[in-house]
Amino acid sequence: MSSTPNVSDVSGVTPDGAAWLASADAGPHGARVPRGERPDAPVVLLCGVVFDVVSVPAIFGRRMLDRLWAEGPGSGPVAEYRGRMLLFGAVGTAQRLPALLKWEEWGAHGSRTDGVPPLLCHGAGDAVTVPAPAGPARPDPASPARWLVAPDSRSPWLPGPEVLLWAAVRAARAAVRISIFPPADRDANVYDVSRRR
Repeated sequence: MSSTPNVSDVSGVTPDGAAWLASADAGPHGARVPRGERPDAPVVLLCGVVFDVVSVPAIFGRRMLDRLWAEGPGSGPVAEYRGRMLLFGAVGTAQRLPALLKWEEWGAHGSRTDGVPPLLCHGAGDAVTVPAPAGPARPDPASPARWLVAPDSRSPWLPGPEVLLWAAVRAARAAVRISIFPPADRDANVYDVSRRR
């Protein structure tokens, strides 16, 4: 039996996880577990206080998440909102990751990561919309907001910029087919060498 969790299962946020999310903003209008009419409504959280967030298109984010769980240390909390995957990282990730991506020539024309999507980094002063900490007992898979890896403690492990860079580069290499052979010339003659005499 594999020790890798099935990250495709949507899990609920525990009370400790909800407390951690609420601690993102210590101000008077901080993030709170929604109550009343819409307990399943998405909430807006401030970044740079207890976590940073890296936002990527959902398909590429799934590739990153697969790499983190299959070949790496796992991930911190991960949410999906309106076609983007939100990977929670350690505070400071949003400041450091862009420099690491630039060093890797991320998305530069002609580089090995040409054609991969940009990673949007949210840190101090930014806010992100995440699924409700207290949602329905049976989450709707068609919802624009859902937890893929829900927070379950008051101090979840959060990957730093180096770990997220590693996962992004691995996912990009898997997504971008790299060949040492030049592309085939469509007008070239093709010969069946098995018919040689």
